[in-house]
Amino acid sequence: MFKRFRRVRTNRAIRELVEETRLDIRDFIYPLFIKNGHGLKKEIASMPGVFQMSIDEALRECEEAIALGINKILLFGIPETKDSIGSDALCEHGIIARATKEIKKAYPDLYIITDLCFCEYTDHGHCGILDLENGSVDNDATLDITVKQALVHARAGADMIAPSGMMDGFVAVLREALDSEGFVNLPIMSYSTKFASAYYGPFRDVAESVPSFGDRRTYQMNPANRREAIAESLEDEAQGADILMVKPALAYLDIVREIRDSTLLPLCVYNVSGEYAMLKAAGAAGVIDYDRVLLETMLGFKRAGADMIISYHTKEVAKLLDKKGS
Repeated sequence: MFKRFRRVRTNRAIRELVEETRLDIRDFIYPLFIKNGHGLKKEIASMPGVFQMSIDEALRECEEAIALGINKILLFGIPETKDSIGSDALCEHGIIARATKEIKKAYPDLYIITDLCFCEYTDHGHCGILDLENGSVDNDATLDITVKQALVHARAGADMIAPSGMMDGFVAVLREALDSEGFVNLPIMSYSTKFASAYYGPFRDVAESVPSFGDRRTYQMNPANRREAIAESLEDEAQGADILMVKPALAYLDIVREIRDSTLLPLCVYNVSGEYAMLKAAGAAGVIDYDRVLLETMLGFKRAGADMIISYHTKEVAKLLDKKGS
C-alpha cells in the first residue's frame, strides 16, 4: 500500500507540528548604509525601501528595527571624501567608526557587525590598494590596510567584523591582529565564498562603489566554480573564521548546501541587492504574491542550510512573521 503523506497535511495544527524549517527574526541581519550629513534619508531608485542615511536617521531606523524584534545590523559606510587607499576607513573619526560609537551608545544591546572592505571608500571603487602594473588589487598591501580598518572598528565598539574584500589570507592576518590587540573575543564572519556576480548592481548604487575601470573578477570567485567555492570557505575556516558566508544566495543554493555538509561552523547567506530588486519589481508589477514569495525565498535559504540571513527585506520579514504568529 502507498504511503499516506496527506495525513500530516490535513490542517494547520499538524502542518505546523511536522514543519521542518522555520523562520525566526533572530536569524536575520539588517544592513544599513551610513553617509555623512544630518537629516539625510535618501531612497535608492534601484532598491525601493533602501536608504542612504546620516547617523541621526540611522539611529531612528535602529529604534524602529528594535521595536520589530531585529537586534542585529550590518553597517556599510559612504564617506564624504574618497581617495586611492580609502583613508576614511582607516580613521577613528571615519563614518563607520562614528556611526558604530553613536549606535552602540544609544542602543548598547544592538549587535553591530561592520563590513570590512574598501570599495565604498576608494576613488577607484576597487576593494583595496591598486597594483597599477597588473591592473588589479595588491593582495598583501590590502591585507595591511584591512587590519588597520578592523582595529578601527573594534576600538569603536563593533561586536563582529565581516571582511568582504576576498583577499587571500585575510582571515588569518585579521585573527592574529585582533588577538594581539586584546580583541580575542571579537568574531570574524568571513565573506568566504563571494562570487563575481551580476546580482550586485543595485548595491553599487546605494554604496556608491562602481569600479572606475575593469571589474572584480581577479579577486572575487568565478560563478562557474563549485569545488573552488567549497575550498575557499574551508580555507577560511582553517584560518580561524567563526562564521562562513555565501554571497549571493538565490542562485547559489547548491553551494550553500555543499558547504553546510562540509563544515560544522555557522553559515550565513547574503540575500543581495539584485535579488531584492527583482522581487520588489515583480511585486510592483503584480505578477507574484509578494509576501508569500518573500517568505518562501527566505525558507529556501534556511532549508538549503543557512543558519542566518543578511537581507534588505529584514523589516518586512519581521512584520510578516509577527502577523503570521498573531
